[in-house]
Amino acid sequence: MNALANRVTPSITTMIRMDHSHVLALFHRYRPDSSASRKRALVTNACLALEVHAQLEEEIFYPALRSTMSEDPIFQKSEPEHAEMRRLIGELRERAAAATVGDLPYDDKFLELMRIVIHHVADEETTLLPMAERLLGIEILSQLGAQMTRRRVELMKPHAGEFVVTAARSFPVGAAAGAALLAAGAIAIGASLAPKRRKTVRRYARPRM
Repeated sequence: MNALANRVTPSITTMIRMDHSHVLALFHRYRPDSSASRKRALVTNACLALEVHAQLEEEIFYPALRSTMSEDPIFQKSEPEHAEMRRLIGELRERAAAATVGDLPYDDKFLELMRIVIHHVADEETTLLPMAERLLGIEILSQLGAQMTRRRVELMKPHAGEFVVTAARSFPVGAAAGAALLAAGAIAIGASLAPKRRKTVRRYARPRM
């Protein structure tokens, strides 16, 4: 069963790139003149995605690289950059709780988060992910991808409703990227919540001639 899961699950580097694409798509839709409700949906979805993504990397991806890349300067600053992202996410949530969504400081704080994330993504896409693919090989990357999938479902389950709702508000109706992301999320969440079914074989008596 595990071998089958490893074959059908994307590799961990593919999943990380998909996470990057999702967050960058949210960033591209943020406009200073957007309504407060749209800004709230974009920021909420991006922050949830970033928090889950950072935890998955810290628990699964970075430990796999530590033995061979511990001295790499880009690797060394990855977790401190995650900490800075979390700090900004906390400040954005405080402003949202104080009903100051949409004002200039809120925009500036989210744009600051965007700058850090885009720089972080560029480092991973050009250094850490290619290095992982050279050093670890497809079998290990697939195993790590399956592990990340299971852990993602656990982390997302408490926020599944909020994530799907804010994603629907963030992406225009009919947008291919939004539809694909929502479908993928629904499949993952549905698979985690659905009861396991046992296959049953019905035996029918042959009619007598």
